[in-house]
Amino acid sequence: MRILRSISETRAAVRAMRAAGRSIGFVPTMGALHAGHISLVRAARASCDATVASIFVNPTQFAPNEDFSKYPRTFDADCNALDREGVEILFAPSAEEMYSNVSSTFVDVEGVSDRLDGVSRPGHFRGVATVVAKLFHIVGPDRAFFGQKDAAQLAVLKKMVRELNFPVEIVACPIVREPDGLAMSSRNRYLSPEERKQALALHRALQEMARLATNGITAAGKLIAAGEESLAKEPGVRVDYCKIVNSDTLEDVVDISAGALAAVAAFVGTTRLIDNLLL
Repeated sequence: MRILRSISETRAAVRAMRAAGRSIGFVPTMGALHAGHISLVRAARASCDATVASIFVNPTQFAPNEDFSKYPRTFDADCNALDREGVEILFAPSAEEMYSNVSSTFVDVEGVSDRLDGVSRPGHFRGVATVVAKLFHIVGPDRAFFGQKDAAQLAVLKKMVRELNFPVEIVACPIVREPDGLAMSSRNRYLSPEERKQALALHRALQEMARLATNGITAAGKLIAAGEESLAKEPGVRVDYCKIVNSDTLEDVVDISAGALAAVAAFVGTTRLIDNLLL
């Protein structure tokens, strides 16, 4: 695996792949890799001729009071994992490489960026959309692979790609869970053993909403109330939101008969976790 630090080197390397007639699968990450990330790499390898990954902890998607400085960084272990999985190029730029001192151009995906996590983290999705747009311009992939756990991010990026005519297909991959149901996340390593147990409340709430939906309840309000009641049984969890929305627009829905996304976010200790389930 080649580890490239500069935009020019990465563009040249990908250009050579394209000249050889190879399709490019791209897996953008912030590192601290877990089995969920590896599932994205494997999906990319299964459907594309060459796989490119990136590791970049993007400062523009963190608010001043968020965890940018302590976000887990495990670069050497990440490189070993990606190399074992057959990634050919890892783009690992510095912040200075990605953003000049006078950067003032951003990508705002209006409407959808102000829903779900966009309410709790103002400006977050502007940072996400901007850095992903930059990465797409640098790598120029045919397909880019993202986890369904970040459902709001998926909706934002799909709209950005559609409206800005990026020649890339966004591929959503299933959530990878621990054996007990906890959605895998780089932030899970922040949790103490007790908090780790408490965090299961998110998955339990989604399961309860899904159970009721399977039993014929289609009113979103009733399902949300059941989810909130389930979350309230765990006193160590502080709920940010419990919602049922359209998976493309992230707008609230009244009835789930046509399908919907159940999404929860909550603080366990000081760690904010998210999870979701397609109904």
